[in-house]
Amino acid sequence: MKVTEEKTENSQAFLTIEMEPTEVEGSLAEAYNRLVKKTSIPGFRKGKAPRAVLERYLGKESFLEDALNHLVPQAYEKAIAEQQIEAIARPQIEIVQTDPVIFKATVPLAPVVKLGDYHTIQVTPDPVEITEDKVNAVIEQLRHQNATWESVERAVDFGDLVVLDVKSDIDGEPFINQEGVQYQVFRDSPFPAPGFARQLPGMKKGEEKEFKLQLPSDYPRQELAGKEPSFKVRVIEIKQEILPELNDEFAKQLGSELKTVTALREEVTNNLKLRTEEKARTDFEERVIEAVTDQAQVEFPPVLVEMEIHRLLDEQSRRFQMQGGNLEEYLKNVNQTEEQLHEELHPLATKRVTQSLVLGKVAEEEKVEVSESEIDAEIEDMSKSATENKAELQKIMNTPQSRDSMKQILMTRKTISRLVEIAQGSKVNTQGKRRRKK
Repeated sequence: MKVTEEKTENSQAFLTIEMEPTEVEGSLAEAYNRLVKKTSIPGFRKGKAPRAVLERYLGKESFLEDALNHLVPQAYEKAIAEQQIEAIARPQIEIVQTDPVIFKATVPLAPVVKLGDYHTIQVTPDPVEITEDKVNAVIEQLRHQNATWESVERAVDFGDLVVLDVKSDIDGEPFINQEGVQYQVFRDSPFPAPGFARQLPGMKKGEEKEFKLQLPSDYPRQELAGKEPSFKVRVIEIKQEILPELNDEFAKQLGSELKTVTALREEVTNNLKLRTEEKARTDFEERVIEAVTDQAQVEFPPVLVEMEIHRLLDEQSRRFQMQGGNLEEYLKNVNQTEEQLHEELHPLATKRVTQSLVLGKVAEEEKVEVSESEIDAEIEDMSKSATENKAELQKIMNTPQSRDSMKQILMTRKTISRLVEIAQGSKVNTQGKRRRKK
């Protein structure tokens, strides 16, 4: 076997491996011994057909393919050991020719991360401000959520809930056809097509209207983008929203502990403050991570991005299953292929891999550690929220794989906390403890 290392770039080694004729012949002999035992050939007892007869029966290409399926992985492992290459994932293999047998291997190598001077980063958190306007907006939203609807004998207006019969077609083909559908008339609603809602105000109960609209170039069903459907709508019923009065009675309806509008405003303010602070915290952490990542030089093999994309696809698939659907139905609804979704996820996957590698390097530099007791405490906290099968949940979470996963989560969390301290002005003294800048 002759091994040539062509180059190393993007954390990948590119090898060309040429097999000796004797090695190939040995693999062909092994293939014969495997195949002859499980192949029935007319005129021969199983396992007794000569090799030449077996080759003719199966086809020379199939016979060689079986031999290479065993030879190439063995040769690859021998080649990287010989070249002292440590692969972090499976290689990409391409058989260049079969006489002599030559194949190329693209070997993913360990990522290389060079951190910048991340101890100098300074990021200012955004201030958390809860204004009266924000509180009023939430309360107004609560009023809308608890509104009632009553039929009215007047023309349609924006904000109304109308019951419609809708017929439409594109170039003679059915588009959207529904009877008795409820539709709330929002001025700038993009559904079922931009401009549809603006055609309804002024219509009266029993009235019909025909109109055409042009679908946008980014319409989800790409084959219909830019086309012009013809609509015919008939108003069956018009309903007007009746908002509850903002008084103590309304406050009591929202919670037994709420006795007055003042108490409602206090609870809304507190909840809004908690949500706003949490969002501000996560936004700040993201900005800190981006600042550290921007300083770093990171090189990694493309296979890590592919692995992350597949993980993201699995996450989406599980989420759809929990909602009673599946990824295939979603892709069909948005007129997208899995390959297109794969490409769409590429930038996000690249960002996540890059940030994960940078955080891992920071954890190494800062000597961040997670103890077994910390893992135990985290599992205990998570299992407290379980309403049933708590013991079974703890058993699952205490498997080696789950504990390793939990350790990585806690390691990342502690590393981000360390970076947040740095970004807010903390420094490290010679004992490795934090002190504030003066």
